Amino acid sequence: MAVRLPALVNPLLLIWAREEAGYSLAGAAERAGSGFTEAKLQAWERGETQPTIRQAERLAKIYERPFSIFSLLTPPKLPPLSGEYRRLPGVRPGEEVPELRLAVRRLVQRRRIALHLFAELGDDPPDFPFRAQMSEPVEVVGDRLREMLAVTLSDQFNWPSEYAAYRIWRGAVERLGILVCQMPGKGLGEIRGTSIIHFPLPVIGINSKELSLSKAFTLLHEVVHLALTAANKEVPALNEKRDDLGWQEVERFCEGVVGAILMPGKAMQLDEDVSAQRREHVWDIARSRRVAKRFRVTPTAIATRLLRLGFMPPAAYAQWKEDWLNYCAAHPEHPRFGIATPTEKAVSRNGPLYTSLVLGALNSDRISSVDASHYLDLGFEYVETLRRDWIEKPAALAALASD
Repeated sequence: MAVRLPALVNPLLLIWAREEAGYSLAGAAERAGSGFTEAKLQAWERGETQPTIRQAERLAKIYERPFSIFSLLTPPKLPPLSGEYRRLPGVRPGEEVPELRLAVRRLVQRRRIALHLFAELGDDPPDFPFRAQMSEPVEVVGDRLREMLAVTLSDQFNWPSEYAAYRIWRGAVERLGILVCQMPGKGLGEIRGTSIIHFPLPVIGINSKELSLSKAFTLLHEVVHLALTAANKEVPALNEKRDDLGWQEVERFCEGVVGAILMPGKAMQLDEDVSAQRREHVWDIARSRRVAKRFRVTPTAIATRLLRLGFMPPAAYAQWKEDWLNYCAAHPEHPRFGIATPTEKAVSRNGPLYTSLVLGALNSDRISSVDASHYLDLGFEYVETLRRDWIEKPAALAALASD
């Protein structure tokens, strides 16, 4: 019969690790699965009994902490996680769901690693150059930011797909000194994206479940939040004092600016389908979809932009929304399935800027292949493949990792 060796754990560290991960006793027991109950976890945390080594290793994996941390005499003193990210609608600081807490921790970790790699390479991270004030008209801010991103309308209208659109917007954003990463979408609910609002090198995390056509909107939405933060008009969630109505104004401002970036007012005014609908006072789904395809956005984004510009009356917008819901019900989207390689997944997860930093440090012998594997969360056996592909076909690899 196998000997069940008890793990020499500090009960205080079991409590600390669970709470830092955002789990209740019941939630941790459910997540741990068979053999774990709320009563058993509570007995371990009270020091009445001890888990086996295998059980403690299971908890360490769930809480995303090294197993050795359970042996510390006292819990580590960490700054509040809500001091790292911007305020998110419906999220109370300190009460984040485990999936969000883990996603934020990973984004924070990538930023720390990236700053370390910049130092190792003897470079300074670029300063984020853009500032925005909510007192400015959204059209003005949108035009200024679009000019800084250096994305032309002619290029935008010639992009072959929504994947290319997101890849190019992402590249333009990263050139401003922002890390763009992907967050696991499971458990995040309605959270489409968030930002680690510290400078230099802030981080944007995009929900992996976000629709491809919506990713660019979410990405630029976070950029505007960073611009407000850089102008001292926004603070981390922990310190944000605005009430819900005040925060809704911030969100509306950001959405308005993004609309002006993706769908400039003059371009919308000159669009042939928009002009025809304004002239005929008929707002049909087919034309909205054509406009959306030209600008590489969703039809809903087009309709909302037309409403904001005053081109579509509120009553027509309400009718359009009803028609769009009916259209979507009659034409459900079929999920697209593709098999991404481990290296493509790594680039998608970490973003091109972070990936290039890690590989640059590896090529300069500032870090080892083991370090690169850890930093990229990529199997050691794939590191050399990624390094070779990044040298030979970086654009193709980034494009494949844009979905």
